[in-house]
Parts: sequence; C-alpha cells; structure tokens
Amino acid sequence: MKVLLVEDEIDLGTALQRTLQQEKYIVDWVQDGADAWNYLDNRQAQYTLAIFDWMLPGLTGPELCKRLRDRQNALPVLMLTARDRWEDKVMGLDAGADDYLIKPFRMEELLARLRALWRRSPQFQPTQIQVGSLTLDCHNRTIRWQSPQHDHQTVRLSKKEFQLMEYFMKHPRHAATRDQILSYLYEVDTERISNVVAAQVRLLRRRLAELGCEDAIQTVPGGGYRLNPAYADAVV
Repeated sequence: MKVLLVEDEIDLGTALQRTLQQEKYIVDWVQDGADAWNYLDNRQAQYTLAIFDWMLPGLTGPELCKRLRDRQNALPVLMLTARDRWEDKVMGLDAGADDYLIKPFRMEELLARLRALWRRSPQFQPTQIQVGSLTLDCHNRTIRWQSPQHDHQTVRLSKKEFQLMEYFMKHPRHAATRDQILSYLYEVDTERISNVVAAQVRLLRRRLAELGCEDAIQTVPGGGYRLNPAYADAVV
C-alpha cells in the first residue's frame, strides 16, 4: 500500500516514515501542503491512504482535504493535530478527513487507525483478485492460472512481482506507462535505475512462464505494458 505522508515536523515525520516502512508501506513524505497537492494532483500518483498534519506551510491539512473532496477524490485521510477542542475535530471532519488523531500518540494506535481506514475504504484490498483465467492471492502472494485443459498451476511471487501483477490485474484492459508503473511500485524519492521497469516486467514474465502463461504481459508500442487480453478475457 502506498501512503502520502504530509508532516513538517522533521523528527515526527522521520519516525512516521520509518514505522510505516517497517510495516511494508510505500511512503512518500513531503513537508509542505502545496507540494503535497502537486503529488495528489499528479495522475501518475496512486495512493492508498494519506496522513495530513493540520498545520502545514503552503496549504493546511483541512485545505488539502477540501481540495480532494471537491475533486470527488475519496482517498482515505487521517488528520494529525495537537488541537483537541471538539470544534476543531468537527472542522477537520467537515473538511473531509476520515479520522482524527491527537498528538502525542502511540505508533500502534496510528497503525490501527490506518488499518481501519483501509478496511472501510471503497478500494479495500480483497483476499483474491480474479481476472479471466488468472487468480492472484493477495494473502499468500501467489498467482494461479487455469489452463484451457482446466489444470491449475500456482507459483509464488516476490514482493515487487506481486505488486506489478496486482497493478496489471486491477487495470486489465489498460496499457500502463513506465511512469505509472514506477509511481505504483516505488516511493517518489527512491533512486531508480533507468531500466528498472523493464527488469521487473522481465522477472514477472519469467515467473508467469513457469505457469505456462507465455506472453501474459504484452509490450505496447510507445513504451507501455498490459495484461494480454487472451488471459484477461478468458472464460473459465
């Protein structure tokens, strides 16, 4: 899951980023509200959850929430603030925040609130994703293919292989660009080698070939990739 963390307190931001990464979240951390809006307004960026501090330079947390909701964006938002008056809570929730956490707080509570937000989210992660003849097990990180002969073959995927396959299966008829894949798999400030997407696709293709799924990921002219319609549209 990918989180946008907007927090201008360096010590707290560092601690939050470290904790979230330890829990296997992909974290983009920015310290300015205006910069955060640029991340959110970039259609390449796809976030699962957001954490906004209330008081920020550029744009405040409530202002960011309001802009999101004005765009009909339902991204789950957890608001962090030292304000503990009920009036402030009402203001933050009315601006569009989904939950509210008062500083200081324990990291365990923050993580629990994020899990609760995710469970309530419209994009709640299913146990399995099935597209055509392919089934992705999100708990065990395995992919299963039902062949035309009705044989079932399963292989386990690495973390990045799983994330990449998850992207293709959530967008089965969409050609993904290199930048879209990079945004989904990595934090914005991560140092990336120029051919990392091609390398990840090559590894995933190799893994799918073990199932007998040849050419399951197609290269699209212009630099993109997509799930082969022969697998996406297969009737099983």
